[in-house]
Amino acid sequence: MRVRHEAPGDEAAIHRVHSESFPTDAEARLVDSLRAAGILSISLVAEESGQILGHVACSPVTSSAVSSGLGLAPVAVLSGARRRGIADQLVRAALSLATEGGHGYVVVLGAPSYYARFGFMPARTWNLHDEYEGGEAFQAIELQPGALSHSGGVVQYAPQFAAL
Repeated sequence: MRVRHEAPGDEAAIHRVHSESFPTDAEARLVDSLRAAGILSISLVAEESGQILGHVACSPVTSSAVSSGLGLAPVAVLSGARRRGIADQLVRAALSLATEGGHGYVVVLGAPSYYARFGFMPARTWNLHDEYEGGEAFQAIELQPGALSHSGGVVQYAPQFAAL
């Protein structure tokens, strides 16, 4: 299994991964929308024997208090390929690329028990809040020292997320 950047021609397989991984196709449509808008900052697939088994996307987020951040969402793995560490590899690769790209931080709305393994902490640690009232599920990781201001603020995702 290898993790690589999304390539032309992967769109249908990526759509399928998200459609099959979530109760509706909303996340699949979200990725399509982010791609169409040209704001998929990071789009990685996990591939094995020519089949795409998983995908992770990152897109820009904004806040009045901090800049240069990304939102990690969505991440999905086909049901038959789960429990093999594929999502773990995708998230780690995305965080590495975000760091290399000079992004200061990444936020995620997800299970705290899962994302803590990557170094995510409650976003409230930095007085950050999300527009979706994610509570404990809204987490952040600082990639560049000092990137997150303790003055806080509301982190806003790309407008495409509002369609979810």
